[in-house]
Amino acid sequence: MSADSTQPLIPAGAAYFRPARVDAPTRAFDFLICPTFTLLAFASAVEPLRIANQLSQRPLYAWRTATADGRPATSSCGLTVQVDGPLGTPSRDTTLVVCAGNQPEIAITPNIVAAVQRHHRHGGRICGLCTGPFALAKAGLLTNRRFTLHWENQPAFREMFPTLTPSETKFEIDDRVMTCGGGAAATDLMIDIIARDQGEAFANMVLDMCLRRVAIGRDPGQRSSLSAVAQLRNPGLAAMVELMKRHIEDPMSMEELSTRIGYSRRNVERIFRKALGQAPARFYLDMRLDHARNLLSGTDLSLSEVSAACGFATRSHFSKAFTARFGTAPSRLLARL
Repeated sequence: MSADSTQPLIPAGAAYFRPARVDAPTRAFDFLICPTFTLLAFASAVEPLRIANQLSQRPLYAWRTATADGRPATSSCGLTVQVDGPLGTPSRDTTLVVCAGNQPEIAITPNIVAAVQRHHRHGGRICGLCTGPFALAKAGLLTNRRFTLHWENQPAFREMFPTLTPSETKFEIDDRVMTCGGGAAATDLMIDIIARDQGEAFANMVLDMCLRRVAIGRDPGQRSSLSAVAQLRNPGLAAMVELMKRHIEDPMSMEELSTRIGYSRRNVERIFRKALGQAPARFYLDMRLDHARNLLSGTDLSLSEVSAACGFATRSHFSKAFTARFGTAPSRLLARL
C-alpha cells in the first residue's frame, strides 16, 4: 500500500487556524523505518504533520510507516513500532523518509539503498533523518549537495564517505534531497516544509502547538553542549575549540594553539579553567578520546587505525588513555559491538 492510498488523519481539536492554501493537494510521506531508529526523530517529524491537519481540519498531509520487510521495528530505546506494511513502490509525489538510528550500517543495506535510488530516479523526494543520510550517501545522492546528519555520527560518516562533507546545520533542503540531524530538529525540518506549503503564519501556529519557540529560519546550527558553552563564554575559547576539532588526527601543542588565536598559554589555561572547569590539554585529550569511541562504535576501523586517526603515536598509549576515560579498554568495547 502506498502513501497516497492512505486516508489522511484529521484529529479533532479545539484550536483552529486557516491554512494559506486551502485547496492544496495532500502531501504524502512514507516513513521507511530502520531497526534501532531513534523514536524522538520519528515522532518529531510526524507530529507537526498531525498538528497541521488538526489545526486546519483539512487533509494537508498523509503518512504511512513501513519497514523493508513489513515487520515491526524496534527503536533505539527498546520500544517496538507496528508499521503499515512493507515499503512497496511509493508514488512519485510521495516523500520517502529514511528513519535510522545509532547503528547507521543498518541504513545502508542493499534493499534500503535500492529503494532510495529507485524513488529518486523516478522523480520522488528523499529525506534522511538522524543517520538516514548514510543510505542517501550510499545511493549516491549527496555528491555536490548540501546535507547534514547528527553531529555524533559525523566522524563515522566522514570515515565511510571521505569525499562528502556534512554541514553543522540542523537540516538541509537541496532540491529533492532533504537531510536532518534528527532529534527535535526533525520538527524544525517539517515546520520549514509546512511554511513553504502553507505560509509562515500557519507554520508558526504549528510551532505554538508544539510548545516550541524557535522561529522559522532561526538558530539553524546543531551544537553539542560543550561547543555551545564555548561560544557563549568566550570567543577566544570557541576559536581554540574549533582548532582542536580540526586537528584531532594531528594534535597541536598548547603553545601552537595559543599562538594561533593570539593568546598566551597562561591566559588560555585561565580561560579554560574558568569556562569549562578543566585544563585545555585535558579537554583536548578528552575530545580525541570521544572521537575514538565514536569511530569504534560507528565504523569497522581497527584499533590501530582508530588510534592513528585520533592522533596517538602508539596503540598502547591510546589504550591506556581510553581505559582511563571510559573505564573499559577499547578492545573490550570493540568486542561488544
